[in-house]
Amino acid sequence: MAYQVTFIPGDGIGPEVSSAARRVLEATGVPFEWDVQEAGMTALEKYGDVLPDSVIESIRRNGLALKGPLTTPVGGGFRSVNVALRHMLDLYVNLRPARTYKGVQSPYEDVDLVVVRENMEDLYAGVEFDTGTPEAKEVIAAINQRSEKPVAENAAISIKAITPENSERIVRFAFDYAVKNGRRLVTAVHKANIMKFTDGLFLRVAQEVAKDYPSIEFNDRIVDNMCMQLVQKPELYDVLVMPNLYGDILSDLTAGMIGGLGVAPSANIGDKAAVFEAIHGSAPSYAGQNVANPVAMLLSGVMLLRHIGEMEAAEAVDRAVATVIAEGKHVTYDLRPDRDRTKAASTTEMTDAIIAELNR
Repeated sequence: MAYQVTFIPGDGIGPEVSSAARRVLEATGVPFEWDVQEAGMTALEKYGDVLPDSVIESIRRNGLALKGPLTTPVGGGFRSVNVALRHMLDLYVNLRPARTYKGVQSPYEDVDLVVVRENMEDLYAGVEFDTGTPEAKEVIAAINQRSEKPVAENAAISIKAITPENSERIVRFAFDYAVKNGRRLVTAVHKANIMKFTDGLFLRVAQEVAKDYPSIEFNDRIVDNMCMQLVQKPELYDVLVMPNLYGDILSDLTAGMIGGLGVAPSANIGDKAAVFEAIHGSAPSYAGQNVANPVAMLLSGVMLLRHIGEMEAAEAVDRAVATVIAEGKHVTYDLRPDRDRTKAASTTEMTDAIIAELNR
């Protein structure tokens, strides 16, 4: 029986890198049937909607999706499709491994970290009200009636909500992941010294959940200190679990430590569905040029293989990607030390080299 997978090409460079991942997954010999669905700018142009109902229905039906990058406007336009997908499908885990690969330029060696980010709440959930709106005025009035710290009447407002239920399931996922993958340590990241009720709640829940996993070490770090610790001594850390906004920031930090977003995969996971995608954006200025680095999408495909239990195929793809990167002969320009575009491989050529290595 073939695995039924929703395939969302994406926009910008999305179709190029997602197609590369699809080709490599097919080359493993694992059987897939792809249900192609469009979202983002492409869907907006065709259907007048960035997230048609058919996309959600497909992912709910298949339980798996491979998604190319989608464009999210800054400061205006439509809401992030990624955020909408997470909420509509209850994909409460954002899983972002960060591992160094030989041949990728980085000031670090042997980094092997996993960021487990809560997806459903916190400031990043986007519950906010613009300045001067009735909603903002109502919230401000309520705050000023009860708080010793008044808020200006013309303020824009964002709501930071942390619940025990979401905190518990994300921390429990982090510990379960550690047990399943032979990890040694889970670190809860927070700002409970200042946000004593929201982040304080997250920390208390993490401390309670940790008691159920005596075989896994547990500690916690304040988020700003965590950033410094990761830069200075990343070898001391392993699995990092945290609320939504900190996860967004720290996952980019850890990606920078391993050479950039071009080699950083991710997954959004819930109890009934999982969506695999690169961390990086859609880079519309490079669309259609066949120059985009496909590695982050390929490694997201590796995560998909592991998720469905195809461990042998996952390891084979991971080894093939690592070998091609280390040899440095058939890599895109951003993976070359000299950044010489005239000597760089195209997206297609690098994918071909990885498939050839996979079949060797």
